[in-house]
Amino acid sequence: MAKKLLVDVDCGVDDAQALMMALASPDVEILGITCVHGNTTLENVCKNTLRVLKTCGRLEIPVFRGASKPILGVSKDAGFFHGADGLGDVPDSNAPGLEMVQKEGAVAGMIRIATEHPGEVSLVATAPLTNLALAVRIDPTFPQKLKALYIMGGNTESRGNTTMCAEFNFAADPEAAYIVLNDYPCPVYIASWEFTCRNKLPWNFCHDWLAQDTEKARFMARIFQHSMKQANSERCQKEMVGDDGFASCDSYAMAAAIDDSFVIEYDTVAVSVELTGKYTHGMMILDFLGLLEKKHKAFILKTVDMERFKTLMMNALK
Repeated sequence: MAKKLLVDVDCGVDDAQALMMALASPDVEILGITCVHGNTTLENVCKNTLRVLKTCGRLEIPVFRGASKPILGVSKDAGFFHGADGLGDVPDSNAPGLEMVQKEGAVAGMIRIATEHPGEVSLVATAPLTNLALAVRIDPTFPQKLKALYIMGGNTESRGNTTMCAEFNFAADPEAAYIVLNDYPCPVYIASWEFTCRNKLPWNFCHDWLAQDTEKARFMARIFQHSMKQANSERCQKEMVGDDGFASCDSYAMAAAIDDSFVIEYDTVAVSVELTGKYTHGMMILDFLGLLEKKHKAFILKTVDMERFKTLMMNALK
């Protein structure tokens, strides 16, 4: 039976890579893609998502417009890394128009889809968690209807890539991350920043990946140029942990959702998010001591099958 997915994105380059991985998997059915502020403006996220779907010949998948800013505070963006438009600043005059976005809002769409398929839908969140936080506030039963939640976000060793101690998706809406980590009782799998850094793909793999003679590979090569340059900048080198190479951050969460054999080992631990620290606002905290007395524990990805990952990545651009 096909795996049913809902995907929540702030469509930058690695969201595009994750989406293309799912779209290329024959036993995966994407029921909807919800858009949220993050790497770029909400309008750009909607446009970028439609561009990815068009490249993959899958414009029949509904795209929903979600929150344009965080629950509190000021929006952050990742234009430095993904380009101001989120996809490397290589405009496409033939991109689908925003009239293709659903009239129904993202949060209403999420709740409706989960209600229509109770216990069957896995939600993959590769963006700030604003839409998910709003969904559980509007319908507290929403998380119980999900099969599982897969998140790319948070950090396990206080290695920040946006603030000193916080990863971008959590730093962009710490309050939403707090709500989700505390109010979603379904199984929650987290691909943290440090985990993605320690499981990079070698650059020579990246070159072979982009050299495939397909329209998808040519599209990815165009939108990825800007980020590939930035990956070698002094700023990115400071953020990175582990060896040199490229980390398609969002794709790890997607791989876990679509392939049960991908994750070999994870830490099972209660998690939350720091909301008041001067330097640690948005940092994910791991309660190995059990002081929070939370029954619900998250699965933090630890060891994965990288050969399996390479296959999924290659297939994404075939």
